[in-house]
Amino acid sequence: MNNKSLVSIIIAGLVGAILGVTAMVLINGSNDLTEQTSSKKEPLYWVAPMDANYRRDKPGKSPMGMDLVPVYEEDAGQDSPGTVKISSAVENNISVRTDEVKEGYISHEIDTVGYVQFDEDKLIHIHPRVEGWIEKLHVKAAGNPVNKGQPLYELYSPQLVNAQEELLLALKRNNRDLIRASENRLGALQLSESVINEIKTKGTIRQNVVFHAPTDGFINELEIREGFFVKPGTTMMSIGALDEVWVEAEIFERQIGLLEPGLTVTMTLDTGTKDSWQGEVDYVYPTLNASNRTGRVRIRFDNPDYALKPNMFSNVTIHVNGKKQVTLAPHEAVIRTEKQDRVVLAVGDGKFKSVAVTLGEFGQDYVEVIDGLNAGDRIVTSAQFLIDSESSKNSDFKRMSQSDQSNDATEDETDEESVWVEATINSVMAHHNMLNVSHGPVKEWGWPSMTMDLDTAENLDLSSVKKGMTVHIQITKYPDNSYLITEIHIPDQSEEEQPEMDHSSMDHSNMDHSGMNHEESDQ
Repeated sequence: MNNKSLVSIIIAGLVGAILGVTAMVLINGSNDLTEQTSSKKEPLYWVAPMDANYRRDKPGKSPMGMDLVPVYEEDAGQDSPGTVKISSAVENNISVRTDEVKEGYISHEIDTVGYVQFDEDKLIHIHPRVEGWIEKLHVKAAGNPVNKGQPLYELYSPQLVNAQEELLLALKRNNRDLIRASENRLGALQLSESVINEIKTKGTIRQNVVFHAPTDGFINELEIREGFFVKPGTTMMSIGALDEVWVEAEIFERQIGLLEPGLTVTMTLDTGTKDSWQGEVDYVYPTLNASNRTGRVRIRFDNPDYALKPNMFSNVTIHVNGKKQVTLAPHEAVIRTEKQDRVVLAVGDGKFKSVAVTLGEFGQDYVEVIDGLNAGDRIVTSAQFLIDSESSKNSDFKRMSQSDQSNDATEDETDEESVWVEATINSVMAHHNMLNVSHGPVKEWGWPSMTMDLDTAENLDLSSVKKGMTVHIQITKYPDNSYLITEIHIPDQSEEEQPEMDHSSMDHSNMDHSGMNHEESDQ
């Protein structure tokens, strides 16, 4: 082998070694690059901060003009069905607030109306015991004050004259039995003891007998005038005392079971003053008014300055305290629908889950939770409708009956159609399950802005709905062309303080019970 061949072999070996090392480096580098690429987090999709059901496959703006938020694989795969995770930034944007479930007593404040009346225990009716004529009337008009012993009227009666003559005859005969019988007869005919003694002393007969007021008070009814002929059974007048008055208040049938004697009551009058009166429930009447199905309760109030006058209209608040400790949740945390009541439970670490609850009594600020929550749980009290809408996509409990699910299998098969619209409450007719509202246009049904009466679902709680509120209502159209309010969302203060949103750009045609748009993803 010559030197040229040896050099060629060495060069070929070196080239092969270099190419081998280079190939290994390229292969290893490629593997490292693949690992780095695979380990990089890629969003599955982007969602609107205010509507988790508005999805896009790339960044952009929501219908409300907000930046879309990325959702990663670890966010999409939740700990349990129905659990959603929200970043702290989004929590701040949608003003998520929570409150603690606690043990306590249900307190109620029953607001109603009442009517001031005389204390009927002290109301006295004046009737004659004999026939005769009113010769003189000492009280001239209803409402006049009278004092005990004050003259009311003078009566001429032949029967009274005869009774006085019998007493004088008995005195002349000095017959004690006849004297006692004559005195008793005159007393039964309402002659006072002083008049009887005067007849015995002077030995003369009074043609006109004066009758006096039996008590202090005010003339309530005056049914006679001078010259009237009266007889037993004639109601001449009545006298009522006003140092203590009754107030009769009307109570809804469902509230009667909460009442009992002794409950404290606060009353105000529509007189332009801030004065209030404190009293207590005296009696709960055992019957209802047949025409409007309301019960009555009697309340006593002290009235030393006579500021409370009969037939006054009053505003009454009855304070009712619960008798046993129960699990309590704030009113605003509960999402009430026709099929189910639920709340959004704060699991922790930014995770939330909608849970079904069974509700009991409703108090002033809290509602009794019979099942579904425990004391110490934290629940969402603001923006829960948005979270509940996201949780509904993969929840582990059924929100509709089997028949409802089968009917909703396809959009074309459903017979009911619902829309959400903003409305102003003009009046609340709770006892008729009806609201008068002024709502915006409903483009799905071709409705312009209108003011109209709408019936509400029977189990829809209207206790928090007040005149003048601006709310979101769900109107459901049924196959028989009837319309019903099936859900009401009352924005709380924090939601009302947020920037105004362009609701006109939202598609309301595919909203679920939470009021959120279910537009399909463009993925």
